[in-house]
Formats: sequence, structure tokens, C-alpha cells
Amino acid sequence: MTSRRADVYTSVSTWQQPHPAPTSPERTALVKRVADRVLALGDGRLRVGVDGPTAVGKTSFGHELAEQISRAGGSRRADRLSRSARLAALFSRRPRRHLMGYPIMGVVPGFDHDARAILAELYASLDQRRRPEDIADLILRANLALEPDGQGLTNRERALLERAAANSGRRRGYVTSMNEDFARPVGGARQVAATARLFEVPDGSATVDTDTPDALMAFAAQVGSEVGWTPGHSDFLADRLDRRKREAAGMEVSKRQYNRRFRALRRLEAKAGTLRGEQDKRRLTLLGRSGLAARITLERFQSDPAAAYFVAYYVARRNLRREFSLSGRGNPFDEVAEMLLRRCGNGTDWWMISLVYTAAQVLARLSDTERGQLLGMWSAAMRECADLLEELWERSDFDREEMVVYRGDDSTTWNLMAQAYNIARLSWLDCLAAMGALHLLDVACPGKVMRLMAYDLVRWHRSTGSDVDPDTLVWTRLPLPWDVLNGRASCTRQQVEMVCLRAGITASQRGWTAPRPKRSVPLFQLTPELVHGVTVADPVWASLLRSAGVFSGKRVKPGRDAEIAHALGSGVVTGELPAPPETGGGPGTGRP
Repeated sequence: MTSRRADVYTSVSTWQQPHPAPTSPERTALVKRVADRVLALGDGRLRVGVDGPTAVGKTSFGHELAEQISRAGGSRRADRLSRSARLAALFSRRPRRHLMGYPIMGVVPGFDHDARAILAELYASLDQRRRPEDIADLILRANLALEPDGQGLTNRERALLERAAANSGRRRGYVTSMNEDFARPVGGARQVAATARLFEVPDGSATVDTDTPDALMAFAAQVGSEVGWTPGHSDFLADRLDRRKREAAGMEVSKRQYNRRFRALRRLEAKAGTLRGEQDKRRLTLLGRSGLAARITLERFQSDPAAAYFVAYYVARRNLRREFSLSGRGNPFDEVAEMLLRRCGNGTDWWMISLVYTAAQVLARLSDTERGQLLGMWSAAMRECADLLEELWERSDFDREEMVVYRGDDSTTWNLMAQAYNIARLSWLDCLAAMGALHLLDVACPGKVMRLMAYDLVRWHRSTGSDVDPDTLVWTRLPLPWDVLNGRASCTRQQVEMVCLRAGITASQRGWTAPRPKRSVPLFQLTPELVHGVTVADPVWASLLRSAGVFSGKRVKPGRDAEIAHALGSGVVTGELPAPPETGGGPGTGRP
């Protein structure tokens, strides 16, 4: 029985290069191997493309590959693409202008599969700190894969995304010195391995999820039963068994071995508690940056590409680091985000968008039930952050009048939790406004929480004639937010408005008693290379300055004076800087 030939469609170009004559057996075998790999990719519609420099034989190879696929039989189809840069934009790192007009082929294992893979990469970015330029590049690639399904961009939309993606790492080979992820807690693998070794548990660390606190505690309780240990009873003086109790329990281990095992369980329990706290801190850090993006599932994200594009790009914009500047933080909703949101229509998953962007135009698209659910989620998040802030406040000695960082202050944790609380509170206010329920603030109106400011920035503000931020004055004269939320103090909207009036500001305009007014949409700007908030022109220099401790507010590392002086004198530090940092191991910036 003769095998059926596969359909092969060649370019519709008016000029066709003649098919090449058969060459060596080695080349024929190579083409056959490539064809077999293409055919193994699936039974659906396949697109094949070849890319490369000019005059290297792309067209000849394409003809041979198409003929081999056709002879292989089956229902596969290879589309010959010529004089098109569409696939080149997906698979080549070179600028598109170098590829226009040349015959292009490339290996594309089914557009639907490619789009889902790219959307999965976009989804992973919600938990990372990718540059908006890289996200724009991924959006273009995903749209290119989905274009046959009617998800194309207009020329203006594509041009705007191209302008942002032109500086992506993939296209320029650019490697940033900034960490592209939020710090992830270290699991308990080391503690589990040590405990398993002492208790002679085979493959103990391989059977325990060392990144889950509950799994660590379950493992500790399981092996701890051998020495009479129970969770919560790890005091080395009060909870250990004496010799008589060990003998009564039938333990045949020496006192030294018993003590070693008790200490290992104690360390494992402590590690589980630390890991739980660090995971909560990271979760709330992400909440303060990207809202409730962590609640979006991959399946939901991939099911609505238009909404996914906006969510991924807007989250990347929100995750940008703060610049050391007097002008304050910019609006993350830039012209690219505005365009991506405008593409979303009636069939869009507005609930998914509302988890990261609670503007009135988005909340208006939700049902009453969805708005109520979102209000409850933000209310719970606000209370959780307030409870953690109260714990930090009780064990710290912050100056509430000025909120300036001094040596020994845990400003990192405080600022992360304060940002998460303020974002939750602002989103809560957005939901109240959307539901027409701002009158509830007449009963209880918890205020904002101020971040701790570096002394350099405070000194810089004062050198320009500015004084303490009016919001800080309001914060000092209102009851602490956690006291209001827990019913220990009263704070109404009228009280907040009066305090704001005395500070010279309007409460509703500054986000104290209403959502913040809509801000102007900024143009797209390149992501700056930052070292502790200061812009540096080159990522290599940025890495050097960061490793030396420059701009960190701490003592710079000794022996790096020449490098630092050269960097500061060569003009690579392009950001706003009130004064050069001290070198030679002296006190760093940020201290009075």
C-alpha cells in the first residue's frame, strides 16, 4: 500500500527559487532527521520556518525539508513562509530589518502550543520581578502565536509594544544587575537531612517537602515520638526527659545521643517557624506590589490572553523599584498598560483584572457579588498586615514624629508591611466607593501607615526648603490603625478630615477618606538600572557599586575606594544624588 503524501504549501511569492538538485547522502540523512522531528511534534497544523544570515542556503534547505515532509506521508502540513518577518520576530534575536525580504523558515511546533508556553512564562512573571520591556516582548511573541486565531494587534498597538520590547533582554542581549525575583525563603532541607541522619531515617529528606512548614513539623513529630518529643515542648532545660523517664520509655540511647536528637528537633521546629514567617513576609510583599495576583490560576490566566497581557504588564510596572528622588513614585499605569486595558471588552475576565487593578472602570464591570467578595478579601488582607505592623511597632523604637531610619531599625520589614497595608487599604477604599458604601467610614476610618525614610532623603528634602510630609503629620495625630481595626480606639471620617485640614491637605485628595484621584497616564520609559534607588548607566558598574555597599546606608567595604571614586568620577552614576557616599570604611549614607 502506498503511503499518502502530506500536503505542503509553498510561498505565494511571485518569484520562486528553483528546487535544488540532490546533494550528498549525509545531507539527505540530516534533512530526513529534521523532518522526522518536525513530524513528531503532533498531528495538528504545523508551521515550519528556517532563519539565518544571508546566502547560507536557507531556501535550498527549506525546499529539501518540505519535500522530505511531503514524502513522509500522514496528515501533517508544512507551511513554507517566504519574504515574511513574522516568524523571525518570534525566533530571532536580531532586529527585524535584517530579515525583511529574505526567505524565512523556522521550526514552530504548533502555534497553540507555543502560545500556551509563552503565556505560562508570562504567568510565572507574576511571582517575579521581570522588567516591563521583557514582558512586552513576551506579549508580542504570544500575540504572534495567537494571530491565526484572531487575537491580532492593530498597527498602533503593535508599534507601542515594539517600542517597549525593543530594549528587552532577549533582543539586546541585555543582562540587568538587579535581581529579577523577590527573595525566596530558604527551606528546611539542611535541618531535615541532619535530623534524618541522627534518627537513622533512610531517605528522610527525599520524602519530606522541605519548603512547607507543616511538612517539617509533621516529620519532626513523627521521628520525635522515638524520644518522647512533642511539638511546642522544645525547652532544653524544662522539656528533656531525665534518665529515669528515658528508661521507663524503653529508650536505648545514651544521654549524649538523646541530647543531640533533642537539639535537632528543636532546630527543626525553629526552622519551621522561621520559614512560615518568611513565607508570610514574601506573600505580603507581593501583595503590596502586585495586589492579589497570587490568587490567579494558570488555567484562568491562559484562558483569556487579552486580560493576561494587561495583568502581566501592569504587575511588572508595579514591581519596579523606587528611585531615590524628590519627585515621588510614578504612576505604574502607563500608556502601554492603558492600551492593553483598552483592548479588553465585554468577554474579558474582569475579575482577574480586578485582582491587580481596582480602578473604578474595572470594578464597574463586576457583579455586586464579586465586588463584595473583593471587598472582603482586601479587608482581610488589611487586618493581617495591621496585626503584623502592631507586632513590629511594639518591639521597635521608631520615632513616630519623623519616621526616620536609625541604626538598628528593621526598616526593611516595616516598609514592606506598611506598603502592603497601604495597598490593601487603598483597594478596600476603591471597593467601598464602587459599592457606594463610603459612608461606612463615618463609623470607622483606619488611617494610613507611614514608611520609614532614609535620613539622606529627609536631609535632601529639607535642603530644598521642604519639611516633613503632611501625611506624616496626619499619621502622628490619628490613632494607630491597628487600634482602630481591633476596636481599641475610635477614628471616624470626620476626625480624619479635621486632622488633614490642620495639616494643610484635603483628606479625599490624599487617599485618607476616599480613593486617590485619577492620575495622568505617563509615557513609556525605560527601566533604569538602580543601585539602592540610585540610577547607574551600566549594569556592570551597578554590580560593582552594589557589591561594595555604595548607597546602601551602611559602611562601604574597605579597599574599594579607588573603584568607587573612579565610578563616581566617570559619570556612570546618572541618578539624582544629594551628596557622594563616604568611602574608606566610614559611615554610609542614611545616618545623621
